[in-house]
Amino acid sequence: MNASSIVTIALTDPGEGLTEAEILEIKVAVGDRLEINDPVVEVETAKSAVELPSHVAGTVVEVLVAVGEEVLVGAPLMRVDTTGGSAPSPAPAAPSGAAPEADPSAAELSAQATEQAAEQAEGQTEQPDAPSEGEGAPAAQEPKNLVGYGERATGTRRRRRRAQPAQPAAEQQVPIDRILAKPPVRKLARDLGIALHDVLATGPEGTVTRQDVLNAQQRSYGAEPAAHDGAGAYFPEESPQAPEHLGDVMKTTRDQPFSGVTSDERTTRVPIRSVRKRTAEAMVASAFTAPHVTVFNEIDMTGVTRIVSQLRASREWADVKVSPLAVIAKALLVAIRRNPEVNASWDEDAQEIVYKHYVNLGIAAATPRGLIVPNLKDAHLMTLRELAEGIGELARTARAGRTSLRDTRDGTITITNYGVFDIDSGTPILNPGESAILGVGAIKEKPWVVDGRIEPRRVATLSLSFDHRLIDGALGAELLRDVSAVLEDPSLGLVWG
Repeated sequence: MNASSIVTIALTDPGEGLTEAEILEIKVAVGDRLEINDPVVEVETAKSAVELPSHVAGTVVEVLVAVGEEVLVGAPLMRVDTTGGSAPSPAPAAPSGAAPEADPSAAELSAQATEQAAEQAEGQTEQPDAPSEGEGAPAAQEPKNLVGYGERATGTRRRRRRAQPAQPAAEQQVPIDRILAKPPVRKLARDLGIALHDVLATGPEGTVTRQDVLNAQQRSYGAEPAAHDGAGAYFPEESPQAPEHLGDVMKTTRDQPFSGVTSDERTTRVPIRSVRKRTAEAMVASAFTAPHVTVFNEIDMTGVTRIVSQLRASREWADVKVSPLAVIAKALLVAIRRNPEVNASWDEDAQEIVYKHYVNLGIAAATPRGLIVPNLKDAHLMTLRELAEGIGELARTARAGRTSLRDTRDGTITITNYGVFDIDSGTPILNPGESAILGVGAIKEKPWVVDGRIEPRRVATLSLSFDHRLIDGALGAELLRDVSAVLEDPSLGLVWG
């Protein structure tokens, strides 16, 4: 190997105007063989988790980052030997008392490694661990390594890690070298303040399971891991070690080695990063740029819930996850068609109002990384079935952290559904660059006057926030009135649509 064959893989911008990213997972180790386009790291950006590929083929000789690090665009991630050879192993230690030898050549290192491997395979010899300092071994007898390789334990590949707090021997766990975990498991670990690196994986091929995370959480409170109760709750009700409030959960973050979290008995400090950071910037810019106005309306949603129930029972809709949100989206699109002036944006530089003849409908999604708003392109052309399928796909992609940059750009109007949290109403903030956002509260059974009689009905509160530079009070009220009318009498969608 010569210096000219070593190529550095650096952090590149995946297309979001990125300046920095957090390392979520390192997918290779020293000695691994890479092909072009093989993923090398997974990073968290402002929108999602992204795998970055290698632009060269070769053998990994050094990993320069650790999981949890914030890395600037352009910073080196790892070094790759493009000659195609494997990363050489360290030379064996010289016998005790022998004079120090000069560094062997790469060919000699390869020959020594080959001979040693053959001896181990035949059971003739076993390479002993090199004596450490303080055990009588002079410094001159330490194994010699090529620059940048570092020592590796025989038969084990490890990537560089930050120092972790020492644990009692009885509580030590083997850290996972390559973290394999599904997005819901990652979310659970984050919610509980459990570092995946410290979880003992029991799933196939070293995959971290939900129960593994729950077991780690139980250990953090000094309890023996309990069998999974199938309830899906983070803290089983019968567990006396379960924390009683968020502060107890956050205490576990003090032992996270890579997250940058610091904690004491009264406070926990978490760095503002990625999605949360960008969301905060966008919301502050929106709140102090666009003058917000919010109007509310409580409506009878019984017709909507009846339609949803009928569709769910229909054989033709068996493969579609239909929810009231799809019907609400359709009602909003019908109302925009009747009030097209609301679908606009304010161009401060050009001093123009831009009226748009298309609707890219944003769906606010709560994810483990924070709030993001992907949008359905040209939603005004979609049928109810297409809206239901599109909303479902956006939600799945967002929660998996795979939302593309294209899906978050060029939105025109947004729906946010805080009813899923059993909240009745709110005053949502506009997504930057958009004219309005429709908030949907929880659908609850309430007494309602129908033809002079009081009946139990399914009722919800809608709230519409809009940019008062673009939409005056009368236009905003008309838009919300039309949305409400279609939802209370869905047959109007056929007439107005």
